[in-house]
Amino acid sequence: MAELTGQADSASLEVSESVESDCTIVLTLSGELDLSTVPALHTAVQDAISRKPDTLVFDLAQLTFMDSSGIAALLSAVGAVGAVQVRNPSRIVRRIIELSGLAQTLGLPSAVD
Repeated sequence: MAELTGQADSASLEVSESVESDCTIVLTLSGELDLSTVPALHTAVQDAISRKPDTLVFDLAQLTFMDSSGIAALLSAVGAVGAVQVRNPSRIVRRIIELSGLAQTLGLPSAVD
C-alpha cells in the first residue's frame, strides 16, 4: 500500500492505494485536498492510471476538506480511465461535488437520507 503526503504548511493529505480487482484501483484520501496538497493526489493518480485500470475509485470517507483544485484533480482522472467513482464522501465534500454539478461525472451515488 502506497502512502503519499502533500506538502503543506498546516494541511496534509494522505493517499493510500488498494486493488479491489484486476481492473479496479481504490485511492483512499484522508486529510485536506486543496491547492497545497493536490500534487500528492496527482502523483497517486498518475501511478494508478499507468496500470490502466477499468475503474478508479476515490474513497473520500476521511477527507475533511476539498476546494476547487481538488475537484479539478478528480476530474483529470475521468478522461484517463474508463470510469471514475467517488465513495463515502463526508457531508461537506458531497455538497461541494453536488454544487459543482459534477456528481454524475464523478460517479457519486445518490445520497440516502
